[in-house]
Amino acid sequence: MPRTYPALSANNRVLGALLIGAAFVIAGGIHYQTPMLATIAGEFQASPAAVGWIPTLSFGGMLIGVAFLLPLGDRINKRWLIIGMISVLGMAQAVMTMAPSIAVLAAASLVTGICSSVGLVFISIVVDIAPPQHRGRAVGTQLMAMFIGILFARIAGGVIAAQFGWRWSYAFSTGLHCVLVGTLLAWLPHTRPSSRLSYRDLLRSIFTLYREHGNVRRAAAIQFLLGICYGGFWAVVATMMATLHHVGPAAAGLIGIPGAAGILVARPAGRWMDRSGAVPVVTTGVCVMISAWLAFGFAATSVAFVVLGAILLDCGLRTAMVANQTLINAAAPDARARANTIFGMHVWCGNAVGAFLTSSAFAMYGWLAVCAIAMAASIGALLIHCGIVPVGRVKPA
Repeated sequence: MPRTYPALSANNRVLGALLIGAAFVIAGGIHYQTPMLATIAGEFQASPAAVGWIPTLSFGGMLIGVAFLLPLGDRINKRWLIIGMISVLGMAQAVMTMAPSIAVLAAASLVTGICSSVGLVFISIVVDIAPPQHRGRAVGTQLMAMFIGILFARIAGGVIAAQFGWRWSYAFSTGLHCVLVGTLLAWLPHTRPSSRLSYRDLLRSIFTLYREHGNVRRAAAIQFLLGICYGGFWAVVATMMATLHHVGPAAAGLIGIPGAAGILVARPAGRWMDRSGAVPVVTTGVCVMISAWLAFGFAATSVAFVVLGAILLDCGLRTAMVANQTLINAAAPDARARANTIFGMHVWCGNAVGAFLTSSAFAMYGWLAVCAIAMAASIGALLIHCGIVPVGRVKPA
């Protein structure tokens, strides 16, 4: 018997479109800040270290939300979980619009990060309503909407801040979230919980899920290592460009445009996943990631290699992510929210570990040390995927 949405087969396309729009809006919440941090620091006469708490707490909040709120998707009606989290997210953006200090901005950023984890709840719904033969494409489309939302927020945040002031970027985001909440109240259906566990037992069951499902362990481990490569690059790219090519922050920021190339591959990767399974898709994604760091190895000779590497980096990451996220949702049909918790924690922890390792390596040994760390992580992901390093056994999705 269907677990969720039993009466919605005729309206699944409408629901799918609603979730795509919601993913676009939600993904941007913690990224409007990216081009505005220097402006914010100037208004409050804050040091770079002080203003750095805004992105730090937003990404830390994302980890908290993934760990402690996302599992509730298996325990309660997803409609109220989603609407509640987005409502709080909209209020946090409104507080940032009127924030009188860096401390208030940072606190609201923490709340924004926590509630932005709701985007992963959408994935479990998409997998529920998509026919099994089209799940990869559905997940790819959802992730594509998230990637476009991130890129839009970075561009729109900069443009609005330049024309009207940084506070108007958050006002714009608040308006989008208000519209989204109203739309979800009108159209988002109710769901039936798949678990009756208490909240404490629900969190404990995450470890059981990780231990018992080889597919989940394998996909999460691969994405953790690829996250080291991805987060590591974006943590040091501006410093690297300034050091090697004497490029300022505005020009370095343009690397984000070719670095968003994964938008173009997410949906095709999902279709390929539907046709051929996860193995060839993940293999390709990891190999493209390795190629990216080979290109980055020549970054000192020309900016062209940085651009090429950024394109390959994003395409490799997104290709593997679409396949692995589809795989983990298929591995645990009655615990998809918790499976996405495991996956999301590995992705975000990988980004954080990568940023720490590469920042330290670049400061002490230079750019080639960064490339060495990322290449080692990429090869490690390939060894896990090929079964040479036994983390988990892949079963057909």
